[in-house]
Amino acid sequence: MTARDRPARFQNLATGLDLVFYAARSCSLRRPPRTGRRLSASGRGRRQGDRAAPAPATWPATPPALCLIAAEAERGLFERNPGGAGRYAGRLLCRALCQGAALHYVDGMTGIKDFDIWSFYSQHDDGPFRYRWRGTADFGPSKFGWYPQDLPAFLGRRVDLRGRSLPVGPSADPVAALREYLSSAHSSTAKALADKAVVLIDPTDHLGQIVWPPHATNTR
Repeated sequence: MTARDRPARFQNLATGLDLVFYAARSCSLRRPPRTGRRLSASGRGRRQGDRAAPAPATWPATPPALCLIAAEAERGLFERNPGGAGRYAGRLLCRALCQGAALHYVDGMTGIKDFDIWSFYSQHDDGPFRYRWRGTADFGPSKFGWYPQDLPAFLGRRVDLRGRSLPVGPSADPVAALREYLSSAHSSTAKALADKAVVLIDPTDHLGQIVWPPHATNTR
């Protein structure tokens, strides 16, 4: 069995989100991230990369690759739709890791299938952010390996990108705004996100802060 044929497992990573940022520094920041592109269907070049890398002692000072991937995808969306989603350029409140990967950061046991990154914006008076928009990107070869049920074109973990606007001003506290959104659970999206965990990755002064569950702490 070759390295490419060997099934990739869920990542039961001992240090959770630390390793996301380790991978961001060691791999994805070396070249522009791919956002929403499908590579050759052959999957050539896929790595086994299934074991955890040693985690750094502190959070890296550079913006993590996941933020750069989301920013690139959203920049393209804004440029294509200047009168629609483009109205939200410059109104970003925060970005967060959500769903299973975020829950893994909290409990250290869930494992990582993919990275769900949500960008939250200060809502415009003339309409919300396009809630149906969804971007997809390839994290690229890294210590996280890949998920065997994804398309062969993916060289690394899939990154799913979504966005929402919240009814707060541009200078609102992102933690308070997100907790209000999640606790009110007025939409199916808010309920789904609140079922697992939400961890901020942007702005940098909130890097790694657990927004949801509100009283949760990192297990390590």
